[in-house]
Amino acid sequence: MVFKRLLGAIGVGAPSVDTVLDGGAVRPGDSLSGQVHLEGGSAAFDIEHITLELVARVEAEHDDGEREGALSFDRFTVGGGFRLAAGERRSVPFTVRLPWETPVTELYGQPLGIVLGVRTELAVAGAKDKGDLDPLRIEPLPVQEAILEALGQLGYGFRSADLELGHIRGTGQTLPFYQEIELTPPPQYAHAVNEIEVTFLATPGGMEVVLEADKRGGLFSGGHDVVNRFTVGHDGVEHIDWNAQVDSWVRQLVDSRGPHAAGHAGPYASHDDHAAPHFAGHHHDSHHHDSGHRSGPSTGAVVAGVAAGAAVGVVGGFVAAEVIDEVFDDDEDEGDDEG
Repeated sequence: MVFKRLLGAIGVGAPSVDTVLDGGAVRPGDSLSGQVHLEGGSAAFDIEHITLELVARVEAEHDDGEREGALSFDRFTVGGGFRLAAGERRSVPFTVRLPWETPVTELYGQPLGIVLGVRTELAVAGAKDKGDLDPLRIEPLPVQEAILEALGQLGYGFRSADLELGHIRGTGQTLPFYQEIELTPPPQYAHAVNEIEVTFLATPGGMEVVLEADKRGGLFSGGHDVVNRFTVGHDGVEHIDWNAQVDSWVRQLVDSRGPHAAGHAGPYASHDDHAAPHFAGHHHDSHHHDSGHRSGPSTGAVVAGVAAGAAVGVVGGFVAAEVIDEVFDDDEDEGDDEG
């Protein structure tokens, strides 16, 4: 067993920690299991608590452009209240429930460039320190995969995926960010639409599907965004003609003449200044503006060449597991400094 770096905030001779997740990808709303392996330092330490933190790489829009930062979106205390002797090795098993809105990081087994991690926080003698991040792999729920599969069969291509800070108005969104999957339109819609963006907001009872079309301008009109929401259940996925269902959704968007399709309340995204979480290690303004258009993929998010049932190819980007330590380096360094 190779243990992670010594926990700097606790001091010289501190314990070391290594969190190992059970193998394979998990789905939103499912259980995440693993073990936290501890090795005692040069003296005995009282372990007050062991906390797992789910962290995502998120984009935030500002008046001066976009910035990225690490954002914690859930925490679980999985152990603590014991003394770890000098040199003692101890393993703490855990099983936690992931949020239903946890973003999807891979499709057909291939990464989308979305970076999620699990970070372990150890509290010892009044000091808190965070260990290294472990990559978190999330595969789609059956209904999400069915919709994405239908889009592939209908001729849409995957352009990119990213996480955006903010809330989509009129939805039941609970996390402080949402995932956008950007797609190129098939030939029959290319004259009318630049791209289609899909957001999934899952709950135990079903899922909201938010579709946005970036419509091209005409001879006497400028381009604009059209948004609509649809609700689907988790059950009976295999009994639905998803190609017909998804095509009807897109037709409603393309045929809509206004900026918002019928039944959609309010602008696409709203950002609450007072509720905006701080990006660890990255400074940003407190003002966030409403915007229906998103520009540019995040690190490693460029995905191309999807066909029905085919593997997704990552173009010009990084596999999440390869960059997770790199993209969170600033945040971990800041955590060390705070100690």
